Amino acid sequence: MKGVNFGGWFSQIDNIEEKDPKTFPGMMGHIDSFISTQDFEQVKAWGFDHVRLPLDWTNAFTLEINPREEVLSRYENAVKGLTKTGLRVIVDLHRCPGHNFEAALHNEQSFFTNASQRKDCLKIWAILAERLGSVEGVLLEPLNEPVAPDAQTWNAVKAEIAGEIRRFAPKATLLIGSNRWNTPSEFEHLTPLDDENVVYSFHYYLPTIFTHQRAPWIPEHAFKQKYSFPGDYPVTNEKSNLTIENGLWNKQKMQESMQHVFNFREKYHAQVTCNEFGVYMGGPDRQSQMNWMNAVLEIFKENEIGWTYWTYKNLDFGLISKGERLFEHHAPYDNPQRTDFELVELMRRF
Repeated sequence: MKGVNFGGWFSQIDNIEEKDPKTFPGMMGHIDSFISTQDFEQVKAWGFDHVRLPLDWTNAFTLEINPREEVLSRYENAVKGLTKTGLRVIVDLHRCPGHNFEAALHNEQSFFTNASQRKDCLKIWAILAERLGSVEGVLLEPLNEPVAPDAQTWNAVKAEIAGEIRRFAPKATLLIGSNRWNTPSEFEHLTPLDDENVVYSFHYYLPTIFTHQRAPWIPEHAFKQKYSFPGDYPVTNEKSNLTIENGLWNKQKMQESMQHVFNFREKYHAQVTCNEFGVYMGGPDRQSQMNWMNAVLEIFKENEIGWTYWTYKNLDFGLISKGERLFEHHAPYDNPQRTDFELVELMRRF
């Protein structure tokens, strides 16, 4: 698997609006203009074989969990259009009732203790699985970046959601992530489902202090500094819900940080993939960014790990940047297509 996320299309639309509210065309205008079938063809031409398509529940469902057909029908058409292009599609529930991976940086998410919210999540998946679960080439991802209070809780909840999906999509491949933002180390505590048609996923942004340096949504002082890669990062006593890495980080250290994923794969004869990775475009120097990207792609290739880059367009990580004032003069996008062709070419080599 070698793919790219279509983040910001049916998910995190609020993040898009926040960056430039004056020119934001409204949710429906955004959905109808942000991605087109030309982008489907572009992704295929670049050599990708799949797209992960995040969906925020508030965009596609009412508070009573009734479909907002004007959005859900467009999402369904996008899934089917991508598969007709020859791309597989990961249907990713990016945010669900009571769970927001971004808010989890600061607050415990009620989803894991609120039975009513979990019931609403099951209703959402009953609808999504019934409408999309039989489409050839579609994989179903129950929840993006779960942040449960402990691994035992997530192991129970993921089995509950998977069981509901199986009622309506008995043959679809499921994509199950680890706890705490799909962290690789959490694979030590992840238990496999009693289901052979499952791929287990992790997200890779380590060391976070490098990949997310100077990201405006992270308040900790340690992330406001400038770091290179490879690099030796200082120890900090600053409190954070994020792990603030320190010491020497290079390709070898990155591979070591994925060891629990490799162990899980060997122990359970499981399929594993990385369905998010990348570097914040406004952070490190260009050479360090490319060093990190080359290292992680080499590790994936050497260890036969599938991957899905975050992300195709905008949201501070995009291969393409259009309308992002923060990156208006960012050198990699300084071309008529506003495309980071150097990064695209790097990924094409793998």
